[in-house]
Amino acid sequence: MEYRPLGRTGIKVSKLTIGAQNFGVTGTTDHDEAARLLGAALDAGINTIDTADIYGESESVIGDYLSRSGRRDEVVLATKFGTKGLTADPNGKGGSRRWVLRCVERSLRRLNTDHIDLFQLHRFDKHTDFEETLSVLTDLVRAGKVLAVGVSTFPPELIVESQWVSEKRGLVRFRSEQPPYSIFARGVEGHLLPTCQRYGMGVLTWGSLNGGWLSGGYRAGRPFPAGSRAAKSGIDPADPGVLRKLDLVEKLADLAKSAGLTMVQLALGFVTEHPAVSSAIVGLRDRAQLDEALAAADIRLGPDVLERIDEIVAPGTYVDEGQGSAMSSNRGDSGFTAEPFRNPGQRRRPR
Repeated sequence: MEYRPLGRTGIKVSKLTIGAQNFGVTGTTDHDEAARLLGAALDAGINTIDTADIYGESESVIGDYLSRSGRRDEVVLATKFGTKGLTADPNGKGGSRRWVLRCVERSLRRLNTDHIDLFQLHRFDKHTDFEETLSVLTDLVRAGKVLAVGVSTFPPELIVESQWVSEKRGLVRFRSEQPPYSIFARGVEGHLLPTCQRYGMGVLTWGSLNGGWLSGGYRAGRPFPAGSRAAKSGIDPADPGVLRKLDLVEKLADLAKSAGLTMVQLALGFVTEHPAVSSAIVGLRDRAQLDEALAAADIRLGPDVLERIDEIVAPGTYVDEGQGSAMSSNRGDSGFTAEPFRNPGQRRRPR
């Protein structure tokens, strides 16, 4: 397993991160199966786990496993806070001091630990000043309850603003960003990833398989697999946008086959080849998904494969399966705009 710097925090994270959203009541994994998956992932060298307070029992499942196994010190433990859904309290969301303090204590208790390695603001809170949020996070870092702080799905202009506030006010800086990034969601290549590099921020990506589209399970001429996201969401397989996306999947599948790779290996290899990316988050439901992800851990895509991907899905673009439109050139999964990334050579990680 390769270990990479989480920006300039001094923390090393594995090339792949366990995405724990499926552990507990929000997913299909029972507690015993989650413990087996966590143990197998750690045994394989993965040292980073990402969860959130809104992921049902996920934090509790992880905390119970780490406590019983005695493996807490092996793990870079990341969780998120700030989104609504935990309570009907009108103050029960966002980045206010009041809510952050409640969130950190609850997460520490559920995770059964005395500190969180990476504490991330799940979404931007337009009602709270950055100074308010960064001030309380600074207090948590000084108290040793949190080691580093980050954000998830922020546009580049807000990252720049937060860095300015930290510098001017002498507060901790957001040290990581968690954006959606895949072959079919490349908008972040334009401004976001270069901004993270500029400020020495680590990048933990999510959505590398684009909701299953890059898993190898969605193929032209076949029904969507039962229980898949596409099947559950009622996507019309005859929609022109869906047909266009399936055509691109076939081209990527042919490329993967010619390179001796699975679709999962191609998808994860693409994301982790970008020099800004510290780690790709992989969601797990069962051992088969873990094994698929681990098979991609040592994959390095060559220039010829990367250039062919760029020919199939242009840098900086977003492939959509709805409303009859297959590609929207300046859109990212998070909804903010980005310029297309025009120089494929700059996206390759030094070998």
